Amino acid sequence: MVILFDGVCNLCNGFVQYIIRLDRKKLFKFASLQSNYACVLVKENTLPPTNLSTVILRQGGRFYFKSTAVLRLARELGFPYSLLYAFILIPRPLRDFIYRWVATNRYKWFGQRNECMLPTPELKSRFLD
Repeated sequence: MVILFDGVCNLCNGFVQYIIRLDRKKLFKFASLQSNYACVLVKENTLPPTNLSTVILRQGGRFYFKSTAVLRLARELGFPYSLLYAFILIPRPLRDFIYRWVATNRYKWFGQRNECMLPTPELKSRFLD
């Protein structure tokens, strides 16, 4: 599974760091939406152009966006995080409305970096591109 995230967003980077700590099975790989990997993935799969306010989860051959991506990701992290998947029962337009509200304000609330984070040597194999 691959998580595409905004590489300059402090909230997104914190989220990735948190997932790395929880992902003991090393199920997830990561790439910033600004990376060449993400650009090629978007083109090859005729996805909508990447919007830096959208997290994308590639699971198997499918792509999930916004709140659906976050909930599917939580489900894979196991208990107790998998319990969050119950929010999938909330209609997607409502879930995505809340997601967009946070995404719109994330730089104001959490700040942003001038450039994408560089993984440590131990984590380099989990980052694509």
